[in-house]
Amino acid sequence: MFEYFEKIKTQLDHLVQGQETAILQAAEWVAETLVHDCIIHTFGTGHSHMIGLELFVRAGGLANVNAMLDSIVMTAEGARRSAEIERVPGLAKIIWDQHKIGPDDIIFIISNSGRNAMPIEMAQIAKQHGLKVIAITSLEQSNRYPSRHHSGKKLFDFSDLVLDNRVPSGDGILHIDGNLTGAVSTISGVFLVNLIASEGMKIAAKAGIKLPIYFSQNIDGFSNEELYARYEGRVKHL
Repeated sequence: MFEYFEKIKTQLDHLVQGQETAILQAAEWVAETLVHDCIIHTFGTGHSHMIGLELFVRAGGLANVNAMLDSIVMTAEGARRSAEIERVPGLAKIIWDQHKIGPDDIIFIISNSGRNAMPIEMAQIAKQHGLKVIAITSLEQSNRYPSRHHSGKKLFDFSDLVLDNRVPSGDGILHIDGNLTGAVSTISGVFLVNLIASEGMKIAAKAGIKLPIYFSQNIDGFSNEELYARYEGRVKHL
């Protein structure tokens, strides 16, 4: 009945098929952060920042998540402005330096195109500091267009693990009146990070780890204060 609905169902199947090994590897790295009391960092610009934000202070979600949020790369400060800023080299380090990041932490870096300077340089910096870098990107789009970084490389070149969001170039799965529309990158990315996080929780729970999971703040009788106190020194935006 609804074309977008039908195509999204197909998209979710397509996301998992052929990527089971990479998804499980990412889940194991998430589990390791829980076992060793490390942090999961997330970074994205523009709409991609919403995928990292999905894991941050989420009811039913992990508390050891630090979303590297910054107003200069969010559309709240101006959509065209943020699009230009993510192409400027050197800014990733400024954002990086504002966070407490350990060498045994991991980081999800999300960029649909994988071609702009900021996500590429964030991956470079993370690798230099010893973090495992997980990229969520569209390999179709990333391979189609040249890098905007002076190295000539893309996000996937600096990542330890690449998850293809299987998004067509142009980020649309519908054609209406000659226009490409029906954005899918956010749904694909949010699905992937929740899939990975939940599988990571299962692995850690089997290892006997008490999971640091937030309760909904709208359900009486529960409190997250213990988790806030545990992580506030390492998670910037609590």
